Amino acid sequence: MNIKQSAVALLVVVVLSACSDQKAPDAGRRPNIVFVLLDDVRYDDIIDHPFVELPNIQRLANEGASFKQFFTSAPLCSPSRAVFMTGQYPHRNGIIDNGERAEQSHKIVTFVKLLQDSGYRTGFFGKWHMGHADDSPRPGFDRWVSFVGQGVYDDPEMNIDGVTSHASGYMTDILTDQAVSFIEEIDERPFLAFIAHKASHPEIHANYLRTFPPAAGDEDLYTQEPLQRSPNWQASTAGKPALERPVDYNDPRSPEGGLPDDIILNRLRMLSAVDRGLGRLIDVLETKKLLDDTVVVLSSDQGFFYGEFGLAQERRLAYEASIHIPLIIRYPQMVPAGAELKALTSNVDIAPTMLALTGGSIPEDVDGYSLVPLLEGSAKEVREDFLIEYYSDEVFPRIQNMGYHALRTHQYKYIRYRELRDMDELYDLEADPHELDNLLPDRAPSGLIEQLAARIDRAAGAKP
Repeated sequence: MNIKQSAVALLVVVVLSACSDQKAPDAGRRPNIVFVLLDDVRYDDIIDHPFVELPNIQRLANEGASFKQFFTSAPLCSPSRAVFMTGQYPHRNGIIDNGERAEQSHKIVTFVKLLQDSGYRTGFFGKWHMGHADDSPRPGFDRWVSFVGQGVYDDPEMNIDGVTSHASGYMTDILTDQAVSFIEEIDERPFLAFIAHKASHPEIHANYLRTFPPAAGDEDLYTQEPLQRSPNWQASTAGKPALERPVDYNDPRSPEGGLPDDIILNRLRMLSAVDRGLGRLIDVLETKKLLDDTVVVLSSDQGFFYGEFGLAQERRLAYEASIHIPLIIRYPQMVPAGAELKALTSNVDIAPTMLALTGGSIPEDVDGYSLVPLLEGSAKEVREDFLIEYYSDEVFPRIQNMGYHALRTHQYKYIRYRELRDMDELYDLEADPHELDNLLPDRAPSGLIEQLAARIDRAAGAKP
């Protein structure tokens, strides 16, 4: 079944809810969407974590589908968010870094704008971050609640529909309050509420000091829990020429060797407020008898290094700690409860998926694929590989001049650096899931690099 057939099929699916407090889904109404996007939250912060308790996120997974192989194609805040919104790789949508991209972000064609044009009531709540000083409403949103740059956690200044105001409380709770109010303002139109949390991004202070403040009452969670370390925790950078380059700096943003345990625990504690907020969103949908008519999505923009290869606080690089992110989708009219999908997928696939789920047309210049065939069980894969892009961001000295194109398949990851010569990396992820053994320069299977390089060239297409 192709994308257009999947979208048409969705509109005629009628499944009676098993919940007594839910009405039968309205076959003539397009589904609502509640999209929760987290910040810097790794796949293993949420999925199968040994001690973190997130009951509402777990409920979402139990009643929906969890994607085991979902990744960002741009492990950096601004580019990743643009990929989610447009279904285009950074080289196509123009949001290639965390620089001042406000002007371009007013021009990109988002799936939200296309849904608004087709009759959806739309709201954005949270971190936009495509542009540092411009927090003005972007095209496509009927309701706009955002803030300048990264914002702050406590008592923030907010831009609400173009008007600056001062809010009291904790940012995660404030964004949830605003989204709940938007959902309660129900009318005849289907709606989309996009909640882009600041959690668990660091709070940035003077002298580059970065803190991770949990919500009040969550400060002592997990105090007695030991953190588990992966095999690449503080692993040698031998065989990774780009990381072996000498760097003479003392950067408090990226402590050598990894993050202290208390910082990692605080990041995990911050997720509790997110989880409570998700519970409130679910509650209002249930109260309004809309839960089973709503596609509920939870994901993150990119991961975070805790100490893998001695890296701390960084994203940007193409290793799994940075690109592997959670994706959970609940929509019982289509998605079997408790499904665990192992297909290779990327955040470039989200925009076409949202359009397909709502019966919309998918633009020709979209790079992603609809995930509807996976959700409905008519396909096991939608892609063989995906592109990962990083261009420029001179924040962390250790990774300056490390722009790259990378390609990930189920088995291999090939990282081709743009400025660095003879420093490329190739990993056989089936044999080496923790990326400890670079097969370059002389142990790649015959012809493989040429094949992967050609696939990168086709995917990368235009240059920024």
